[in-house]
Amino acid sequence: MENSPAITAALAEVGPRLKRARAQRGITLTELAAATGISKSTLSRLEAGQRRPSLELLLPIAQAHQVPLDELVGAPEVGDPRVRFTPRHRHGRIVVPLTRQPGGPHAWKVIIPPEPIEPELRTHEGHEWLYVLSGHMRLILADHDITMGPGEVAEFDTRLPHWFGPAGDAPVEILSLFGPQGERIHVRATHRKIDNVRPPSTNRSRTGGRRTM
Repeated sequence: MENSPAITAALAEVGPRLKRARAQRGITLTELAAATGISKSTLSRLEAGQRRPSLELLLPIAQAHQVPLDELVGAPEVGDPRVRFTPRHRHGRIVVPLTRQPGGPHAWKVIIPPEPIEPELRTHEGHEWLYVLSGHMRLILADHDITMGPGEVAEFDTRLPHWFGPAGDAPVEILSLFGPQGERIHVRATHRKIDNVRPPSTNRSRTGGRRTM
């Protein structure tokens, strides 16, 4: 029995979705293999689309990434086009997926409470666009240390070391759009020189500027 075009398309996107999920968590194939008990070579073949996905493989991967199985698979839905909000807790942050399509950029609403730990910069493949909904966000991007307020936008290559979170003692709420490497969000942005505002706890000496729409 042949699969429908929608199912065939969804299966073809499983590999890229697995790779994006791993990149967003910032873990290596070796670390994922240790967490799932699946060999590194099998995981690599799954991400490259050279291995047909199965429940036996996808269930432990979904558990390791702490995401629902249907998000990894991107199964086509029929009828109601509304996206059901399913908030998730990741590293103390509340993340609400706003998209469910198998390919292209993905959108999240993220609520980040004050974090007492020192910012830890990370890198991964992709391109990210951030819009501050409420509160003030601190964005560290390579040598830039930027404080952004409601209505301000930043766009950057996630291969650069980066971190973002609250700029002070109050939560920040943001809209995040993330796309694979090479897919950029078409938003016009300009630099505007500002004075940095940093939490008292940091000793970093970085400079930067805001991006605005």
